[in-house]
Amino acid sequence: MILDSYTTIQKEASAEISEKKSRFIAAIAPATTEDEALAFLESVRLQHRMAKHHVFAYVLHAGARVRYSDDGEPSKTAGLPVLEAINHADLSDVIIVVTRYFGGTLLGTGGLVRAYTQAAQAAIACAEMVRMSLCVDIEAAIPYADYEQVVHLAKLNNAKVAHTDFSDIVHLRLQILAQDTGLVDKLTEVLRGSKDIRVSEPYTAVF
Repeated sequence: MILDSYTTIQKEASAEISEKKSRFIAAIAPATTEDEALAFLESVRLQHRMAKHHVFAYVLHAGARVRYSDDGEPSKTAGLPVLEAINHADLSDVIIVVTRYFGGTLLGTGGLVRAYTQAAQAAIACAEMVRMSLCVDIEAAIPYADYEQVVHLAKLNNAKVAHTDFSDIVHLRLQILAQDTGLVDKLTEVLRGSKDIRVSEPYTAVF
């Protein structure tokens, strides 16, 4: 089942915390596929070649794919806390990689859980959130006399004007949430039953 909307991040971000001289560097990135997630993981590993642990977790919207790894840390002290931080923030299509540089002092299971959780939360706090929604485009050819009324109607129905081409007639493309296609009927009425109104297949976009 395709969800109508979900929250992800706009671009990569990072944060760092310290716990008893151990450094925890958390990097978060958008990822819509497993290949993208794993490519980001590999880039972090290459950036921090000297670190022993590169703990990660990712949640993908498509297929509800979830994966995490403790990467050598005690079971459920690292990857799972990072995953829980993602879930608590209600994010999808993201990966978080937390790189640990050991500071010489053992943290214990509780200390590790706390540190990995705080590092992941810090990276999330630095990221720019965006809402992804299931949208459609509505394209219509509009006489100049009806243009202002159509644009006003679009605004009243929370549609965005995605493109306008002024030629012998106005070619307008509107973006709207997929569940709000009742606007088509209103446009048809305004344009006096015009057949030149097309609705695209649903797609996911920032809205």
